Amino acid sequence: MTTTTQTHTTPSLITSIWHWLRDNLLTPWYNALITIIVTPIVAFVLYRILAWIFFAAEWDVVKQNLRLFMVGPYPQEELWRSWVTLGIVVLLSGLSWGAWRGREWTAPISVVVLGILGALFLPITAASKINLLIMAAIFVGGQFLGAWKGEHLRKYVVWLWVLSFFIVLIILWDVRPSSTPPFFEANIPSGQVGGLTLTILLAVIGIVASFPIGVLLALGRRSSLPVVKTFSILYIEIIRGVPLVTVLWTASLLLPLFLPSDIRVDKFIRAVTGITLFSAAYLAENVRGGLQAIPKGQYEAAQALGLNYRQMMQYIILPQALRIVIPALVGQFIALFKDTTLVLIVGLLELLAIARSVISQPEFIGLQREVFVFIALIYWVFSYSMSYTSRRIEERLNVSRR
Repeated sequence: MTTTTQTHTTPSLITSIWHWLRDNLLTPWYNALITIIVTPIVAFVLYRILAWIFFAAEWDVVKQNLRLFMVGPYPQEELWRSWVTLGIVVLLSGLSWGAWRGREWTAPISVVVLGILGALFLPITAASKINLLIMAAIFVGGQFLGAWKGEHLRKYVVWLWVLSFFIVLIILWDVRPSSTPPFFEANIPSGQVGGLTLTILLAVIGIVASFPIGVLLALGRRSSLPVVKTFSILYIEIIRGVPLVTVLWTASLLLPLFLPSDIRVDKFIRAVTGITLFSAAYLAENVRGGLQAIPKGQYEAAQALGLNYRQMMQYIILPQALRIVIPALVGQFIALFKDTTLVLIVGLLELLAIARSVISQPEFIGLQREVFVFIALIYWVFSYSMSYTSRRIEERLNVSRR
């Protein structure tokens, strides 16, 4: 019976492959012609790229500056802070996965495999390799706890994510109370937090902070109150009419003018303010498009149930509108993640700025390709992860179906 099964399985697999090739690449005749022309070109390009990656590229520039790419000019003796913040994020990620996805093992297995591969092959210290394995164990432990408690843990996880933003900032910058204004001071200058860490912080805080502002602006633009509607329209159109560079400069130069002279505004706060205000305007238009797509009958049905404006928006309209515009929102978040490269103009060394500083070193002149390929890979991984998560959310919410 075993031999018979194998005999029938192999031709079936080959036949399926042949049918796919025929239907997608060889039928009709012009598809076959395009395949014949394009295949050798694609093969040649892939061969040259892979040959350069594995044989010609000098990846020592990445190995020697890996810590700089990850955390920037962060003090060596304070690196434990970055590991603690990473542990907080990993733990909450594990809790979230377990609370919402249960005992699905895709993410835990992936994290463990990546942790082992990183410990084996990354050019980092032995202590860092041990920390990577600890991070993988923390994620798995968080996933177990989240799956164990299930739905009872979800609301607490959401609040823990909100609280974690402030905890991470306090730990990274070593924020301590002060007897004079400002009443909290950072003992580690914001300019020393850079690289991928700074890029992620700017993107995450910008996304989280701009979302509620954008929703309020979208509602304000559809408001029946002239003052609220006019303010929302002016804000959205003015911000959308200028580039992010201008907004960052404005936030950097004008924000201190609205505060008392004895209060110093950190340049990180200025950059986050500019990114948040800029992103909120674009996000408001995305949300407004979702609100306009909701049939008028939904509003009438909510009013017939006796719901006031807040209840109608909170329970009926906004959930449907946000569900519709998930692709547009995620596209905006991806764009925001890449736009963090512009904070260099206010003196912050994010990932791309670190790359430029590396290739300006005399011993690494001429290695621009290796550095920028590495940076591009990082941006692609994060952007694709957000895009993939968006598609999964759409599938679970059945966005394509009413």
